[in-house]
Amino acid sequence: MKFLNIHDADFTESFAAILRRSEEIDRGVEALVLEIIADIRSRGDAALLEYTSRFDRLETDARGLLVREDEIERAFAEAGEKEISALRHAVARVTRFHEKQKQKSWLDSEEDGILLGQKVTPLERVGIYVPGGKASYPSSVIMNAVPARVAGVSEIIMVVPAPDGEINPYVLVAAKLAGVDRIFRIGGAQAVAALAYGTETVPRVDKITGPGNIYVATAKKLVFGQVGIDMIAGPSEILVVSDGSGNPAHIAADLLSQAEHDQLASAMLITTNRAFGERVADEVTAQLTTLTRAAIARKSWDDFGVIIVTENLAEAISFANSLAPEHLELAVENPFEILSSIRNAGAIFLGHFTPESAGDYLAGPNHTLPTGGTARFFSPLSVDDFVKKSSLIYFSEAALKRLGDDIICVAELEGLEAHAESVKIRIKNTCRKES
Repeated sequence: MKFLNIHDADFTESFAAILRRSEEIDRGVEALVLEIIADIRSRGDAALLEYTSRFDRLETDARGLLVREDEIERAFAEAGEKEISALRHAVARVTRFHEKQKQKSWLDSEEDGILLGQKVTPLERVGIYVPGGKASYPSSVIMNAVPARVAGVSEIIMVVPAPDGEINPYVLVAAKLAGVDRIFRIGGAQAVAALAYGTETVPRVDKITGPGNIYVATAKKLVFGQVGIDMIAGPSEILVVSDGSGNPAHIAADLLSQAEHDQLASAMLITTNRAFGERVADEVTAQLTTLTRAAIARKSWDDFGVIIVTENLAEAISFANSLAPEHLELAVENPFEILSSIRNAGAIFLGHFTPESAGDYLAGPNHTLPTGGTARFFSPLSVDDFVKKSSLIYFSEAALKRLGDDIICVAELEGLEAHAESVKIRIKNTCRKES
């Protein structure tokens, strides 16, 4: 963890290591992922089973890749009633929020003889990737499956790695509650390739969403164009903007909620009050000793944690907009007074009693957010990610005659004679000439 002053001459250079943290990945990853994708395309299930055996230590045949209904029922039997109730509550709240995002097809008939509009059509089949390994993420199931279901997607396919054949029961419970249709116990780049191109067992999908490790992210990037993807997600980050009000223990806990995700995660505080920042740093040190994932959180905090001191909130807001963080907490006395000044952030958490974890699990908005500054041009996962839109155009004969001259003029301006002719042949007209 570093203390930096935004006015220090070396501030930009000192902060650059945090911005570059995802660039430290081995450049050989892409070559390996390309090899896996090509193998899955060539050999299908045979290659998929080999990679599942090698990486997840799971020996099975193709039929064993599909999670059976009785396994899901057993997961419900193993899960605690309190936990199932909490997941149901999360599904209900996330559903309610995403229902408000739905768009309808529309037609406009304001012009005589012309109908213009938009047809909104759900995707036919989507694949959602749910991470396994270091932690279990039923919330990722909910955040990816619910907007797809709300959008009206015909079939939701879920893939999740199952090291040694084990899948966390709460992941299966969440999948059932969220409306997943089929679950395959596969992970990594091989799972992404299987979804993108299809195998004898795994169906080809139209779009792949959901977070994963660097191999998964790289695979999604490489199959984009063959299928749609949500975004290229990098390491997680949080930026807390503070005016020195509130409880430093609360802010320390929020910083650690990101640091425990991953060793490359970045937890950042920008404050107008250095003394307050020092109290937060002390709280982080104390709270680290209580975490089960302390080793991961400490590595993240030591390498990519930072407390930045500014002279005023205006400087802090300017920095936040330039950073475009995934999670932005406005831990200030009057957050709504500065909200209109925020231009770039994946999700904005307002006030002292809105921890980032509320958004991760139960608030309602999606927690699949743009990282690494991409909130400048990307948005959170939403219902819009699971539909496609087609333009609707209808002209009557009279309408084409009314607008035909200008259509012909623009076509001829571009030198596209056949375009112009397709109108001329209908209206028996030529482009107006200026006298």
